[in-house]
Formats: sequence, structure tokens, C-alpha cells
Amino acid sequence: VQLQASGGGLVQVGGSLRLSCAASGNIFSVYSMSWYRQAPGKLRDLVATISKGGDTRHADSVKSRFTISRDNAKNTVYLQMDALEPEDTAVYYCTAEIARDISARSIRTYWGKGTLVTVSS
Repeated sequence: VQLQASGGGLVQVGGSLRLSCAASGNIFSVYSMSWYRQAPGKLRDLVATISKGGDTRHADSVKSRFTISRDNAKNTVYLQMDALEPEDTAVYYCTAEIARDISARSIRTYWGKGTLVTVSS
């Protein structure tokens, strides 16, 4: 199983970016999917999470600016980021809870390699 994130880049303050992360490989079912970020010198923080059914939760720091969504048919999670601020500069990682077969014991949390988002002022 692999998670491939894309969509990062350099953007000016107030701009927008859309991150994508697709899961591929031996997948039976994908449960919750999430985005984390890690700024230089800081710990990795949860940005947003979405359940298989579409329930979402966003960190207070990004509420009203970021929106997580998913396409279950494509095993893909998105993060729409608007009104970007310099404090949003970080490497963004996607994660997913994935079952490789019908057994609950096969559920693992997988991480993508990360995509860099840089917001310039």
C-alpha cells in the first residue's frame, strides 16, 4: 500500500492550494484519512481528518480556511487550502487507515512522504 501526495508548492499570502493524496496497492477498504503538517523546528500536528462516511474535523488554526474532502471511488483525500498565511508553511503529510483484507487485524495506518507548502509574504 502506498500513499502519494501532490499539490504542494510556493504561494503568496492569501493564495490557495489544493493538496491531493491517493492510496494505491492491495486495498480492501479505506477508513479515516487525514492531513498532518510539520513546520521547521516544530512537532507534527493534525490539520484535518475525514471519516469514510464523510464526517470531518479541522484544527482550530485552519477552520474556515481549509477544507478536507475525499473521493472514496478513487481512494483519494484532498485538502483545499485558502487564505494561506506564512504560518501555514510546512511539509504536509497524508495518512489513511487501510484494511488489506476483510479481517480487522489487517488495518494499518499508512503515511505518505509529504509535500512541501511554502507561503511567502
